[in-house]
Amino acid sequence: MKLQKLSFFTLKLFSVSLLMTAVLFTSCNKDDDDDEPAANPVASFQYVIDQNDFLTVNFTNFSQNATSYEWDFGDGNSSTEENPTHTYMEVGDYTVVLTATNSDGVSANKSETIAITDPDAAFKLLTGDVSKTWKLFREGTSMSLGPDKDNPALWWSGLTNDGSRPCLYEHEFTFHLDGTYEFNDNGMFWAEFGVFNNEPSGCDQNITPEQCFEATPANMFNACNEDVSAWLSGTHQFTYDVSTGELTLTGDGAWIGIPKLTTDGESRVPVSQVATKISIEEFVGYDVMLVEFEYDGAYWPIRYASYSDPSLEPELVTEKDPFGEDFPDISPTELSNAFESATSFVLLDTIVPSGSNVVYGVDDPADPMGTKVGQFNRTDAQFQELQFQTSPTKNDINFENLTKVSVDVYFPSSNDYSGGLNKMVIIGLADASATEQWWTDHQQFEFDGSAQAEDEWFTVEFQLDSPSTVANPANGATPYDRNDYDMIFLQIGGGNHTDTGTFFVRNLRFE
Repeated sequence: MKLQKLSFFTLKLFSVSLLMTAVLFTSCNKDDDDDEPAANPVASFQYVIDQNDFLTVNFTNFSQNATSYEWDFGDGNSSTEENPTHTYMEVGDYTVVLTATNSDGVSANKSETIAITDPDAAFKLLTGDVSKTWKLFREGTSMSLGPDKDNPALWWSGLTNDGSRPCLYEHEFTFHLDGTYEFNDNGMFWAEFGVFNNEPSGCDQNITPEQCFEATPANMFNACNEDVSAWLSGTHQFTYDVSTGELTLTGDGAWIGIPKLTTDGESRVPVSQVATKISIEEFVGYDVMLVEFEYDGAYWPIRYASYSDPSLEPELVTEKDPFGEDFPDISPTELSNAFESATSFVLLDTIVPSGSNVVYGVDDPADPMGTKVGQFNRTDAQFQELQFQTSPTKNDINFENLTKVSVDVYFPSSNDYSGGLNKMVIIGLADASATEQWWTDHQQFEFDGSAQAEDEWFTVEFQLDSPSTVANPANGATPYDRNDYDMIFLQIGGGNHTDTGTFFVRNLRFE
């Protein structure tokens, strides 16, 4: 009996011991869990300005891993609500800071500057109390072209009030408070590149040079003989969203900036609606409006001014000073560049830098053991070519002793020809030393190699008396009518796109 009682006691003690061990083990696990740090918080929010009260802002909290919040509204007021609504006392820019804190006291911040504006006042910056007239800003660069906002003038350094395009500075754009919009061309228009010239095959290649001309319906036909007279003086409608800066012009031919610029790209004919972004900066006696057209790979900034004090507007320059210099003339019997090396040329050397570039003396892709050739690289610039001039002396070329031009080209199959890159080969002639925009007065010879086989050499040859395109026929129909051309260019792969490509060239020769 005694032994049995001892066994029962021992068993009971053993059971209690197991229970205590289990409790201790469970307690340790729970303590371990409690000791793990909380996930780091992420502060995030968005806001919407009340449609009925522009001073009131509704904040939505999108923070993560947080248990408490503190808002600093930038005007001396704060809140600990998760999704607060705050009313400011006056217009202005306010930096709002949200601090999100987790259960361990770890915090994260998110800040954003909010512009509180009176929509009526912002709208009247565009229209005035009744109406407001804008003209191209005559100080500094009024418009330019680049790939993006960080490089707004990479491709075109821009237009200034220097007498080169005076008619553009006389155009007037008037916005009325009632939502109507008037354009007044004041009797003159500009022959815009890509509309009245530089049109695709099938349109008139003897094109109108870039110049001011009389703004009459009879003159408003583009290079494809399409009627673009809707761009002339007229009245249209507009809407302006001051919260986003989006300006929308509605009506056949309504435009601002440059007629060809539209909501999604360029058009050589008028459209019925154009949307763009604008912002207006106030100065003493005048305001400046920035109009921005931004597409994939192209950025156009255009600046207009409206003067409450007309005496501050600079005088319009109507005549441009002569540009550049006139080189001495030569009449060579040969111009060539073999691309075998940097010195394998007769008079015709490459200009550095050019938009496209060439690597001299690379292996022939068809015969690595043969004569070296040039590697022609089309970069990602929108418009580009490999340029040449006479060397060692820069000269204007008289072509009287030359009859043809040829070049050997190799299209590698490794290029992707499915996009913008193509198999066009162009040899052109221009006066780059004394013509600021040489592409408005050039001649070129074009070969469409779309059917040309890849991975083999072929020769492109042109007769000099039959150019494919003459930019300004009034200055001559062939190279023989000119003695001022001082730049020769080679373009492979096409223009007006940013697709890159690698080609091979040899034996560019005028003879």
